[in-house]
Amino acid sequence: MITVFGRTSSFNVQKVMWLVGELGFDHRHVQLGGAFGGLDRPDVLAMNPHGRVPVLDDSGVVVWESQAILRYLAAKYADGSAFWRIDPAERAVADQWMDWSQSALQPAFLGGVFWGWYRTPESKRNMIAVNAALDQTVSYLQRVERQLEGRLFLLGDNLSLADIPIGTHLYRYFNLDLPRPALPNVERWYERLLARPAYRTHVCIPFDDLYGRLEF
Repeated sequence: MITVFGRTSSFNVQKVMWLVGELGFDHRHVQLGGAFGGLDRPDVLAMNPHGRVPVLDDSGVVVWESQAILRYLAAKYADGSAFWRIDPAERAVADQWMDWSQSALQPAFLGGVFWGWYRTPESKRNMIAVNAALDQTVSYLQRVERQLEGRLFLLGDNLSLADIPIGTHLYRYFNLDLPRPALPNVERWYERLLARPAYRTHVCIPFDDLYGRLEF
């Protein structure tokens, strides 16, 4: 039995749960972190010494860090599919977009915009920094816009591992009351993701409880 530990409102947990939903296998989800606490418990630290979520326990095989979990699940349960190509060169294309999402897009949007604006109380917001992060986010999404030209998904006609870390941003991006330029390819891609039950179930989760809260 696969168990995923982490609160459902966590962006990184949502990435993992979306893929779990797409793969469709039986699993258990244990709420952990945030309002649920427990990150400093000895049993949790034994699984992940950093005390962070998500954590995956696959019948005793423990994996932490969301991107590592995504690759583990794809390699073990979707080998040969669009999620885990046999050809290393094809896998590298997905890896590029995944790692770029975590090192560039996620800090700009999740760290700079979502945390800097939505999660920060209004009296404490640094709007110069927020606006700079928003500009950077838009610049990054314009690159995604170009990548999607002539494609249904990031790498072609099928959902792949590359779509998951980037696509998880879109529900929050399109539901924040902030100015957004037209990105027609990204918008159409978002509509395709919304048509997927796993995306709606695991990513389209209201985040009102996070407004103005910096503590988790």
